[in-house]
Amino acid sequence: KLGRDARREFEERHIPGAAFFDIDQCSDRTSPYDHMLPSAQHFADYAGRLGVGAATHVVIYDASDQGLYSAPRVWWMFRAFGHRAVSLLDGGLRHWLRQNFPLSSGKTHPAPAEFRAQLDPAFIKTYEEIRENLESRRFQVVDARAAGRFRGIEPEPRDGIEPGHIPGTVNIPFTDFLTQEGLEKSPEEIRHLFQEKKVDLSKPLVATCGSGVTACHVALGAYLCGKPDVPIYDGSWVEWYMRARPEDVISEGRGKTH
Repeated sequence: KLGRDARREFEERHIPGAAFFDIDQCSDRTSPYDHMLPSAQHFADYAGRLGVGAATHVVIYDASDQGLYSAPRVWWMFRAFGHRAVSLLDGGLRHWLRQNFPLSSGKTHPAPAEFRAQLDPAFIKTYEEIRENLESRRFQVVDARAAGRFRGIEPEPRDGIEPGHIPGTVNIPFTDFLTQEGLEKSPEEIRHLFQEKKVDLSKPLVATCGSGVTACHVALGAYLCGKPDVPIYDGSWVEWYMRARPEDVISEGRGKTH
């Protein structure tokens, strides 16, 4: 959706020893919604082919202009499937390049490993749970999309989906968690960010976005503030827009008319 060929970019330049993780391939390809979690077996097979075994400490990065964009989704997926030895490279490839660290190019051929995955259902929220929460308010929901998309005045990247937001959600764009240099802000700064938006980290919190990718920045920010394992509404805005009643699509723009 970003108009970039991530695999080609990886083959042009990457951190030595890295393997390429494709979040489009490692997803439920049968779902009408983007980037839905794959089955545990699919994830285990995919991670194993990348050379990840039970004892592997995985470090995730991406090559985004922001420093981190999709990497937190992969970090969160490993944790959701029971693998806790996973870290993020602060600042991603952007920061690596700035420090003139070495690079490799070409295809990589990791030695396969055996990886076992078991999904912890506590990491996921469904459409039904989000809809029920409109009444019960059992958990807070933070949306990580850009403010214009949240408000309904800037277009969504997916055809047929109008912008707007779920009733009662709070908007913290994922870029707010990053510094100008693309590094993660300090826990103190992130805690202040949540406080500014009146998000109480001592209470249940769920993250959402367009398709469940940048929502993981909210989960990462909470993790750095001592609140691990924030669940993601996996279907996020794409599913909500497609399934919700028009009155449950809050927008300053067209909204949902049918």
